[in-house]
Amino acid sequence: MSHHREPTVVGVANFNAAEDAATLRGAMKGFGTDEQTIIDILCTRSNAQRQAIAQAFTHEYGRDIIEDLKSELGGHFEDVIVALMRPPAEYLCKELHNCMEGMGTDENTLVEILCTRTKKEIAEIVDAYEKLYNRPLAEHMCSETSGDFRRLLTLIVTGARDEEAGVDLARAQASAQELFDAGEAKWGTDEEIFNKILAHESFAQLRAIFEAYKDIAGRTIEQAIKAEVGGELKDALSAIVECTQSAPAWFATRLRDAMQGLGTDDRTLVRIIVSRSELDLATIAREYERLYDKTLESEIRGETSGDYKRALVALISPA
Repeated sequence: MSHHREPTVVGVANFNAAEDAATLRGAMKGFGTDEQTIIDILCTRSNAQRQAIAQAFTHEYGRDIIEDLKSELGGHFEDVIVALMRPPAEYLCKELHNCMEGMGTDENTLVEILCTRTKKEIAEIVDAYEKLYNRPLAEHMCSETSGDFRRLLTLIVTGARDEEAGVDLARAQASAQELFDAGEAKWGTDEEIFNKILAHESFAQLRAIFEAYKDIAGRTIEQAIKAEVGGELKDALSAIVECTQSAPAWFATRLRDAMQGLGTDDRTLVRIIVSRSELDLATIAREYERLYDKTLESEIRGETSGDYKRALVALISPA
């Protein structure tokens, strides 16, 4: 989505799944667990390599590596390691399910997972969700959200967004005018038009629409959304707009928010670092430093401790 995306985790060249499985088995057997070995292996392998390790582990020892890790580890360190062991779409499904279960829905997590992903990424999540929970994601989400926010997310989840193809400038101009007419040009905002355009157009096309919007309105689409839309819908639309311009910058602000204020939002911290590590985490870290004049690594070192800290640091700045 953003023009150059750099991961921090790319896997290792001379990969041997059976060897890694044996080393991990050794690290978890007998007295005490060798956490550093677990970090050294799992934080440097790619997800595809970790899946191969999990298969080798079952094949060699007849055991489920995730279950073994859960019984040996604890706390947020366990959360990071178990997150790394799940296939990416399945991990995000578990996060979506968690944010909708129980009392109240965590809308921020819905926005973070659903509003920032391409059509292809959404399709993978939707497939994985139904396999895992035997229930369509759209249906579960509809029962937990309401109003325009629900309509926007439903459009996204049902795959309304276009594939990332070429950009049509004439159509961008027309969409920008439509957004202007639906917002500043009239009393009350027509949220449906905002939803339709922001959930349907590809990220590349949205970039062109927002450029055209600035020319028509004399202010940015972000300014318009902040002024005219309220509540969760505002956050969702803003996330789409900001990710269109720079997903890494948007994720950097989310990481910042997770570490500010009272207590760290560890769940968000883990989710962003794990789920972006093979996509654009190096770019996110660069944006973080540009925006906040501090390195992401130093902030994480200040907010976390022990093996949890070591694992996150290993994922952000590979040795």
